[in-house]
Amino acid sequence: MACASLQHTGLAIAVATALSVIAAMPAHAQEAAGPAKEEPVTLAGLTVTAQKREEALQDVPISVTAISEQLLRDTGISDIKDLQILVPGLTVTSTQSEAITTARIRGIGTVGDNVGLESSVGVVIDGVYRPRNSVGFGDLGQLERIEVLKGPQGTVFGKNTSAGVINVVTRRPSFTQSAEGELTVGNYGAWGVSGAYNDAIGENSAFNIYAAKRSRDGWMDVRTGNGPRRETDDYDQNFHTLRAKLLLEPTEDLEILVSTDFTSREENCCTAVQTTVGGTSAIINAVAGGGKAIAAPGDDPFGRVAYSNRSTEQDIKDKGISVQVDWGGIGLGDATLTSITAWRDWQAINGLDYDFSTADLIYRNADENESFSGFETFSQELRLTGATDTVDWMVGFFYSDEDLTRRESYRVGAGYEPYLSTLVGSQLLGQMAAALAPMGLSVDTSNPALLLSQVSGRPFGTNFTGLGALDRHEQSAKSTALFTNNTWHATDALDLTLGLRYTREKKTLDSAYSNPNGSAGCAATLANPTGRVGAAIAQRINGFASLPGPTQQAILAQLLPVAVPAIAGRMCLPWTNVLHDGRSVHQSSEEKEWSGTLKAAYRWSEQVMGYASVARGYKGGGFNLDRVQSADGSSAGAAGILPADDTSFPAEFVDSYELGTKTTWAGGNLLFNAALFYQKYEDFQLNSFLGTSFVVRSIPEVVSKGVDAELLWQPVSGLMVQGGLMYANTRYGDDIPGADFVEPTGALYKLPGAQMSFAPKWSGSASVTYEWDLAGNLVGRFNLGAKYMSDYNTGSDLDVEKKQDAFTVANARLGFGARDQRWMLELWATNLFDTEYVQVGFDGPLQVASNVPNDPLNTYNAFLGAPRMYGVTFRARY
Repeated sequence: MACASLQHTGLAIAVATALSVIAAMPAHAQEAAGPAKEEPVTLAGLTVTAQKREEALQDVPISVTAISEQLLRDTGISDIKDLQILVPGLTVTSTQSEAITTARIRGIGTVGDNVGLESSVGVVIDGVYRPRNSVGFGDLGQLERIEVLKGPQGTVFGKNTSAGVINVVTRRPSFTQSAEGELTVGNYGAWGVSGAYNDAIGENSAFNIYAAKRSRDGWMDVRTGNGPRRETDDYDQNFHTLRAKLLLEPTEDLEILVSTDFTSREENCCTAVQTTVGGTSAIINAVAGGGKAIAAPGDDPFGRVAYSNRSTEQDIKDKGISVQVDWGGIGLGDATLTSITAWRDWQAINGLDYDFSTADLIYRNADENESFSGFETFSQELRLTGATDTVDWMVGFFYSDEDLTRRESYRVGAGYEPYLSTLVGSQLLGQMAAALAPMGLSVDTSNPALLLSQVSGRPFGTNFTGLGALDRHEQSAKSTALFTNNTWHATDALDLTLGLRYTREKKTLDSAYSNPNGSAGCAATLANPTGRVGAAIAQRINGFASLPGPTQQAILAQLLPVAVPAIAGRMCLPWTNVLHDGRSVHQSSEEKEWSGTLKAAYRWSEQVMGYASVARGYKGGGFNLDRVQSADGSSAGAAGILPADDTSFPAEFVDSYELGTKTTWAGGNLLFNAALFYQKYEDFQLNSFLGTSFVVRSIPEVVSKGVDAELLWQPVSGLMVQGGLMYANTRYGDDIPGADFVEPTGALYKLPGAQMSFAPKWSGSASVTYEWDLAGNLVGRFNLGAKYMSDYNTGSDLDVEKKQDAFTVANARLGFGARDQRWMLELWATNLFDTEYVQVGFDGPLQVASNVPNDPLNTYNAFLGAPRMYGVTFRARY
């Protein structure tokens, strides 16, 4: 740690020194400071690579939001999560750590903490696909533009883009010497420095390098109780990143771009707050020693006070290298061969207080042997593109080899047994008392904390201790694909596009499960569950021993069918279930799937283009990497304790239909685009946390339909307006088989026919930027950006307690500086009006007694959105 600290300090000093040098450099060098590519004269000249070839935005028959480098800077966007403020229909959330970040488009995305599920929204950075959204989360460095493609994009971007693609393009090296630096300070003790340098190396090569260091205190206050956690805040920031590119142009037709990057994040994240506090809170407080171990009823969750006695330390490392080779003029109509070879390694270690209280119930240490997720990925893409007078064509090949390593653990604290026993005992003994009262019998309901030890026959406090579960998963996924995308210019006005992709993927998973502490309480109970439970409840019935034998048998016959599963089920929850101990499971799958698209675009005039498209998208199946158990040992079975060996789930498919128009007005300075869309998903992969574990269910049908409209307008020089509005009606099908979906007992019974979680019907974004001249050689610049979302549910099970009301988040930036952009001083704020909203709502672990709305016993938690942040940024460049 000391070495790492010195590295961080050295990086900060180096970047700060670069800033001071830049500010002192002569002004005559400024003309070389800007990006290598000039901005288009009009908005109509904006280009994108949505079909992996450079095209004008207004000529691409796809619903695309393109965000330029300047707008990204004006809005303060440095990562994918920030991006959502500018894109209607895009939501990005994080849960147990920043390593669990999920993007959704038009209400569709992958939910929850389960790396076994692949992404519905693909993230591509400089042509390299990232295996999960969280792997693409982090400071992106010097951005050229970001394109958000909506709807399935599997033909050219591959599997796991069934909802869309976030295509990030970072700045390339240029042959002009330039340097840039930035210094930022803000509230919550925030500070950051970054610097970049670009230069030529001879006549045929150039390079750029970017480095950044950012730090901030946490915005969540944490009550730590008796510890051992020491950190009293959470959601802090502490990362550094280094990115470099080398451009080689040995000949006029050959270009080689080598890119490499490294990012380290050593932070604390993520605690949760209680949004609804139920009767279980009294038990938690008692177990913790009588103090306040969890929020009290009536506490404001947006007071941003969390309760956690265990560490939420996270350590994330991300590194990689890629080589892109573009070889043009090789014949076949002046075709270009593109090769992108990439290797990436991403690792995350994260501690977690599972019970989100200061009672010591269950937790996970931030230890590589107990809490680790890692992806090592090699990918190779080859594309051959060319054009004739009538056809733009592309054929390609893609290969990826992805190794996933997951180590998952649960540690059981001293408060677990008294809490669980009191919870189960108070409910069960109360039910027994009510059932036996008509017979004139009473039940001893005192000291329910002792009930589970009475069942197991073990001394109190020895049933659940130490490292309860330690599981290791090794998954290998090899994917190959052939694809083609071709546009026929049938007439001067009509273009027809046909794209096809064939994907073959093999996955293997080897899982080893262990219970290092032996799960003594569960093991003792399962040795004779009927006898153990029967003897324990008989002790609690006053005068039971004096009753006639037949009466005793009749009473037990009445009580045991309820008591045995209630007690054994709780004593053998996934992390304490001895039946998992020693299991080794091998699973494999192979998929061979076609996806594709057919588009027709007709240019009615120079100003108006209309298009219609049909697409088939595909998202790979996989394996649930959580402990799965049920009544019958199947992954889709009802609640029970039999381990499931088969945790696989099938691939997800989507058929998409889109009818859109792209229009250009005001001499190319007003763009208005709109699209009607209908997307029907089959076997939608739903990942839900049900209070004790994550379950994956395949939903037969999900439909997302609506309209998407966007505007980009430059009415006068210096003024830019960007906005968008989306209506998306995204709903589950009416018929979903399985016990989980049966009302009122099923954990997911609210889903059939309902609006999907994280799917607001209405969302809109707007950004206004204005630049004006000041005295001398100074200019002023102002930006205000905002995102509105109508109400939606933040829980995958649609509990009413997890509903989020409509809200708007706004960012603002005001700056002044040199007209030649040599320097700029900016005041900024994110979440300007300190809007209070929930990212994700979830059941309090072991704190939800039923699925009934407004059950007074239930406690619900949430991960909150960030509060208002503000600060000052100084930029310098030459």
